[in-house]
Amino acid sequence: MKLLKGFLGCICLCTAIGCTTPTAQKENTLKNEDLSQSEAVIKTIMERRSIRKYKPQPVGRDTMQTILNCGINAPNGMNKQSWEIRIVDNPKFINGVTALYKNSNPKVAEDPSFKNMFRNAPTVVFIANDPSYDCSQIDCGLLGGNMVLTAQSMGIGSCCLGSPARFMKSPEAAEYLKKLNFSEGYELLYCIAFGYPDETPAAKPRNAEKIKFID
Repeated sequence: MKLLKGFLGCICLCTAIGCTTPTAQKENTLKNEDLSQSEAVIKTIMERRSIRKYKPQPVGRDTMQTILNCGINAPNGMNKQSWEIRIVDNPKFINGVTALYKNSNPKVAEDPSFKNMFRNAPTVVFIANDPSYDCSQIDCGLLGGNMVLTAQSMGIGSCCLGSPARFMKSPEAAEYLKKLNFSEGYELLYCIAFGYPDETPAAKPRNAEKIKFID
């Protein structure tokens, strides 16, 4: 009798283990997947660098479309989407406005590595904002943040540029700004260079003391 009870007990225990183990394993697998996904996101953020040297081959438009789709899915106030985006990968455009830039800034031509005013990148994204909405610059910043991180995850380098955008708004480059065909009222805010990196810059230090928790 004792032997029978022991045998039945083993069957019940094995049945219980058999019923619960797959679920527990599934939960552990899901947790591990979630962890690996979060680690991948953190790794992308921490490894992103501003790239200022690019290989000459352009970024494919399908790849850029993915980057841009991630950009426009950034959070934005009241879903106003108060941005407009223009993508230029045409060497004629890039070289043309660069020629004007060199005329205004002749010293840049002294650098033998200088090819264009966008850090030699083959693809440039121009971002304009609607200044009638007071948070539009924030929204455009979030848009760009999504794009540079997406690019990093795909092996594409990037660099946010202010000086070329300022030149684009100068009288010398008026014809090229007009070619971007932004809607009336929108103003060019900044641009982002995209391309395959030709350098691996080290991380620059960040001041963690600027972070404070308030009790």
